[in-house]
Amino acid sequence: MPFRRLTRSLFLSLAFGALLVLAPRTVPAQDTSRPNVILIMTDDQGYGDLGCHGNPQIKTPALDALHAQSVRLTNYHVDPTCSPTRSALLTGRYSSRTGVWHTIMGRSLLHGDEVTLADVFAAAGFRTGCFGKWHLGDNYPSRPQDTGFGEVLVHGGGGVGQTPDFFGNDYFDDTYWHNGKPVKQTGYCTDVFFDAALKFIKSSDKKPFFCYIPTNAAHGPFLVDKKYSGPYKQAGVPSPRAEFYGMITNIDENVARLRKRLTEWGLAHNTLLIFTTDNGTAAGNRGKNGFNAGLRGTKGSEFDGGHRVPCFWHWPAGGLTSGRDVRQVTAHIDMLPTLAAMCGLKVPRDRKIDGTSLVPLLTGQKKTAWPDRTLFVHSQRLEFPKKGRKYAVMTDRWRLVNGKQLFDMSVDNGQKTNVAAKHPEVLSRLGRAYDGWWTSIGERFGDYVRISLGHRADNPALLTCHDWHTNNKPVPWNHGHIRRKLMSNGFWAVTVTRPGDYRITLRTRPPGMDHPLDAVKAEIRMGQDVKVAQPVTADATSTTFQVKLKAGPTRLQTVLTNAQGKSRGAYYVQVEALDSP
Repeated sequence: MPFRRLTRSLFLSLAFGALLVLAPRTVPAQDTSRPNVILIMTDDQGYGDLGCHGNPQIKTPALDALHAQSVRLTNYHVDPTCSPTRSALLTGRYSSRTGVWHTIMGRSLLHGDEVTLADVFAAAGFRTGCFGKWHLGDNYPSRPQDTGFGEVLVHGGGGVGQTPDFFGNDYFDDTYWHNGKPVKQTGYCTDVFFDAALKFIKSSDKKPFFCYIPTNAAHGPFLVDKKYSGPYKQAGVPSPRAEFYGMITNIDENVARLRKRLTEWGLAHNTLLIFTTDNGTAAGNRGKNGFNAGLRGTKGSEFDGGHRVPCFWHWPAGGLTSGRDVRQVTAHIDMLPTLAAMCGLKVPRDRKIDGTSLVPLLTGQKKTAWPDRTLFVHSQRLEFPKKGRKYAVMTDRWRLVNGKQLFDMSVDNGQKTNVAAKHPEVLSRLGRAYDGWWTSIGERFGDYVRISLGHRADNPALLTCHDWHTNNKPVPWNHGHIRRKLMSNGFWAVTVTRPGDYRITLRTRPPGMDHPLDAVKAEIRMGQDVKVAQPVTADATSTTFQVKLKAGPTRLQTVLTNAQGKSRGAYYVQVEALDSP
């Protein structure tokens, strides 16, 4: 049995077995010890991209109302980019521990032995669903359906229109993956994902549920109906900020629709509704009159504007309705232990959990002493992480940025004045903390998260160049790169799960779409064992190899050479085990 399956099976069986003693199989919908949980996480929406945070232009009435009725984490931090935030939020572990520190290049794939929020909810008897942007892998063992989610509707890659996404998707009437199968949808992407979430919530199964809605909006490209962007343009908001704000207004409309349905279905009182985002703003501070709530930096930045984001917790049955602010420093890694404490879930004991339960802060427990915490974020958009690159060390009062800049956040929320020279002892103390953290998270920096080939859960497997490993070549991570025939190459880190005969087909478009290979020769290379080349006819739209493969970890690389002698990799490669499982 593969290690991921063994680890997850042991954990889930032990956790679920323990919970059978503690709770009945059928859980009343209004049992306040086991609330329903809805976690909404929007994409690229920063702290300042909300009316309730002082933005004078954006219209977010539903989110403003939720803010007024929630406990708000006002010093809540995530990673500066998409995939790292998602991995940390779902596992309670700093993203680099999970194998995720980039958004492409095979470094956005979640290690197969990680235990996610969906795993622990499922082990406790909750229904689990994921609707929107996953961005932690499109192949076994890293997909949402491999990591605890029972109902799934997602697009591919890190955004609609990225290489693993269904080719030609453009936010409207797209095709998304429903439980692993491509299914044509009708409507705008955010509406579609909320529709699917509502259908899941309304299920006749009365067990409590964990519903994860990570929208792809407001990630670029900034595509939205003009009825949302038009009013902003009429008010003088320039593009692309008008479209970006329009996408957020559409999200806001869907949040209002969700809350209305929860009330109609009698679920609002005992549903914990969490709203947050995955990193700083992508477009809210662009151009004249942009707004960033006074924060320095935007998406990708090590300054607070890159990683301090909204986080609202609303749960009437649990008393989280007060409109109260929590100012202590908190982070995405706290999500799993906090929800575990609130919902009676079993936290994994066989690994380091970096987060802390925030229940005392959220509930305002006066008798519980809250510890001083030191938290960390960094941005490592590289094949292998590099110490000292784009990082921040955070306490309630201080921010150490890149080891040299120190900011006193009690008086300098915008990080304008470097006070390192005045506080050398703080600089030294936080620097030592960073050194210790770096050593702690670096145990798997040299590892690859490997895509499984021949596994019965994903056979045939479709590999895309989004996940190429490369140090010095650009990666074709979106459909535009594919259409422009970006000349590049890299390798996939894979594991052959069982030995035998395999069919490997090279393409420049996904299966079902014919497009010329534009090559005269094709090659495949797998470690030291397989190196095969064959000619390609002028009109070929694919070329297929049949090879015997040994089980175990290896690298797969393809080469397409054209008539001019220039070469690139095949953007899409389908690998199928031919023997019976």
